[in-house]
Amino acid sequence: MAKIIAKFQRYFRRKPVRFFTFIVLYLTAGSVVFLHASFEGEHIVSDSDKTLVDGTSDRGDLQEPGAAQLSRVFKEAPESPSTPRRYGPWFKTSGKESLERSKQGEFGGTWNRALKGRAMREQEEGRAKYIGCYMDDTRQRALRGVSFFDYKKMTVFRCQDNCAERGYMYAGLEFGAECYCGHKIKALNVSESECNMECKGEKNNMCGGVNRLSIYRLELTQESARRYGSAIFRGCFRRPDNISLALPVRNIMLNMSVDKCVDFCTEKEYPLAVLAGTVCHCAFPTTYFTLHEREDEQLCAQKCTGEEFESCGTPDYFIVYQTQVQDNRCMDRRFLPNRTKQLIALASFPGAGNTWARHLIELATGFYTGSYYFDGSLYNKGFKGERDHWRNGRTICIKTHESGRKEIESFDAAVLLIRNPYKALMAEFNRKYGGHIGFASQAHWKGKEWPEFVSNYAPWWATHTLDWLKYGKNVLVVHFEDLKQDLFIQLKRMINILGLPVLADRLLCVEGQKDGNFKRSGLRKLEYDPYTADMRKMISNYIRTVDAALKLRNLSGVPEDYYPR
Repeated sequence: MAKIIAKFQRYFRRKPVRFFTFIVLYLTAGSVVFLHASFEGEHIVSDSDKTLVDGTSDRGDLQEPGAAQLSRVFKEAPESPSTPRRYGPWFKTSGKESLERSKQGEFGGTWNRALKGRAMREQEEGRAKYIGCYMDDTRQRALRGVSFFDYKKMTVFRCQDNCAERGYMYAGLEFGAECYCGHKIKALNVSESECNMECKGEKNNMCGGVNRLSIYRLELTQESARRYGSAIFRGCFRRPDNISLALPVRNIMLNMSVDKCVDFCTEKEYPLAVLAGTVCHCAFPTTYFTLHEREDEQLCAQKCTGEEFESCGTPDYFIVYQTQVQDNRCMDRRFLPNRTKQLIALASFPGAGNTWARHLIELATGFYTGSYYFDGSLYNKGFKGERDHWRNGRTICIKTHESGRKEIESFDAAVLLIRNPYKALMAEFNRKYGGHIGFASQAHWKGKEWPEFVSNYAPWWATHTLDWLKYGKNVLVVHFEDLKQDLFIQLKRMINILGLPVLADRLLCVEGQKDGNFKRSGLRKLEYDPYTADMRKMISNYIRTVDAALKLRNLSGVPEDYYPR
């Protein structure tokens, strides 16, 4: 026996590739056997499955702590008496009926996995309710709001959160990777067995099927953008001076309604629907019509002729809605045509909004941003500069969280993004334990992880800014809060330091596309203040230190809302 083992050792030592191939095949065979065993056998509901259905299971460890753990699925909407029961064996049926269904294979295969997935999700706390599986049509969508795809990491919660952030009432998932939002469902309800495709990012949940949507009704916990259907209310604005240039398309509608004007402009492929009494205008935001100077809404308060409870503006003051048409004037991006020798940092403490700032810069300039690191998830979301080495010179600026003299002096200039430390620390803690758009679990917040994190990261928030102010060359300080409040002005400042011309129409386009897909909000917010009195005292001292350092360099200090609390 020893001789045989020795021969095997010599053989694999000479052929290491074959050894690793043997190991891979062995593991693969084991995985197949495991999966086969988990999906076959008698269709009997175990005690653990019953607790899952009842929502009383404590098996929270079955899912990852990121977005998968936060998926939201609730019990099925009530059926009409005429609808046959088609769920699982935990429903009361006669023995004969159960036997017939078992023979027909109704509870086997994909259908059984779908029920398992739903049962696991029903146990979770949440603010979205699953309402059923619906037909979809690529030519006439069931949900007609915004949409986005992720063919690697789509989850139920991610779709719900993106739709909730934009104020939609419904979120629907299709083909395992596609997310659609809307305020109305314009489709027929179909059998649950037709929504049989697992989500790409969480194998225990169903994300629709082929031309089938798994739809959830969202119960929002925060005030979202005001909407009418799928259109976003932008406000009341004075009639522009050169109306023919500002609003190039018009249509007289004697029976005017918001719906009609929005549908008309959507059909004409314009992102703005402008209501002026009985005239519907369509436009892009331009320097002729910037939407920067809102008027009192009472000036637009004239009822629509075809809709009793909505305002349609007047000949002098216009009501503006943003349609779901994407403004493509700022969507093109590419690498720099000529490699640059000047390295410009986009520096921030983690959690300060660096990814969002990159999104804005790429839209505003049309050039990719790079990174000091490599993040595959960001690369998959369209940040193509992520794969380039940071010294390559093909990107317009370089994301970095580094501090310390040597790293900082590697750059020729920098945009230093600073955010309220209370918000930044929570954002980075969520990212660390839940991914870019996920959330840390309650166990992490309540356990030892959060106090240790604050103790280690709060001093870094201060030293990061102090180091960049001390060692950085040509540093432009931008506060995250100012960027949110006055995006147009702050983006102009950032583009200037990048050495590029400011294109006003392109910046106006960015304002309509500013959110991106890396916002962590909507359905799940921490419902208590995680900061203790000692934590607040420590962080307040760091805030005062940074504020003094900024003022010492004749810069404006930190915004007032940084202070507690």
